Amino acid sequence: MVEWLAGNRIRGTSAEKPSGSLQSPSVGGWKEVGRTTLGSAGATISVTGLEDKRYYMTLIDSLNSGVVGGYGRLNGDSGNNYSRRRSEDGGSDATNVNNIAMNYFGQDVSDGHAFTVGYLANKSDKEKLSITHSVWGNTAGAGNAPHRMEDSGKWANTTDPISSYQVVNLANSNNFASGAECVVLGYDPDDTHTTNFWEELASVELGSAGTVLSSGTFTAKKYLWVQAFIDSSGGNVNDAFRCGNGSVDTGTNYSWRFSANGGSDATYASQDDIGDFSNIANGQFINMFIINNASNEKLIMCHINEGKTGAGTAPTRLEIVGKWANTSDQINIVEWRNPASTNYSTKSIIKVWGSN
Repeated sequence: MVEWLAGNRIRGTSAEKPSGSLQSPSVGGWKEVGRTTLGSAGATISVTGLEDKRYYMTLIDSLNSGVVGGYGRLNGDSGNNYSRRRSEDGGSDATNVNNIAMNYFGQDVSDGHAFTVGYLANKSDKEKLSITHSVWGNTAGAGNAPHRMEDSGKWANTTDPISSYQVVNLANSNNFASGAECVVLGYDPDDTHTTNFWEELASVELGSAGTVLSSGTFTAKKYLWVQAFIDSSGGNVNDAFRCGNGSVDTGTNYSWRFSANGGSDATYASQDDIGDFSNIANGQFINMFIINNASNEKLIMCHINEGKTGAGTAPTRLEIVGKWANTSDQINIVEWRNPASTNYSTKSIIKVWGSN
């Protein structure tokens, strides 16, 4: 979304910016329209009374009391009005039709924690389409790689706008634990509010060519959204992700799972970073979400587009989930580094948004 300023300019002066050096845009953007945090264990997390927005974004912090299977429902509809397609850990797609729920978020969460980011298109006279990505920690500790889920679903309702969103356990009799939460954000092109959910926490352009692109320290938030563009100063570069509190953790406290171009997942445990993705010479765009509870392992989901030269060569896509096996601190610094010697160029930039 672009806001045109006086003289049809995109870049404004300091006088035209909102107060504070790092602020969200002045109008529009993702607004929190509903949130439910369980005060005690329960089988359903229900967010009701949603404003009618054209698009929704959901953030689900699924703290579990035993193994559960999380599913999404809309407007309390428990009829056979949903269908979905999903892939777990990069496996073959599975489909379900005429179902009683959509958006399967995964199960077998033996360490009691999962994180889901989802999107919904909401037009009353059209079927409601959704996309979700999930990561769950599996067994606790850096010695165990997390799991991931990709899910596309729809609610075959063409008469009603979305007014509520439910996360339900349909797999067994276990419950979501106290503190489990679902946050629903809404966006509409005509919005003019100033209550954006996502606050800009850091924005850093690499000042001189180097092997590390760091956010610097920022105010820790429960939900983090990280984007970066990494460019080479000449030749191929690798990149790997690290995070920490006060300073980045360089110990073997990370594990991760990834797929390149839709291939089979590879897993790595007890690593000193997440990634070491190689041979990037033409720019790389990174989009990442993190659930950042101090007392839980930090769960990370990431999508990367590695650019190639010219329209005659398709880019490389990477899908990654990872975790930082720290259960005492919140992340307040992140970085991408090149384990090799080639530098990132000064075109490289990292941005961090967050919210509680």
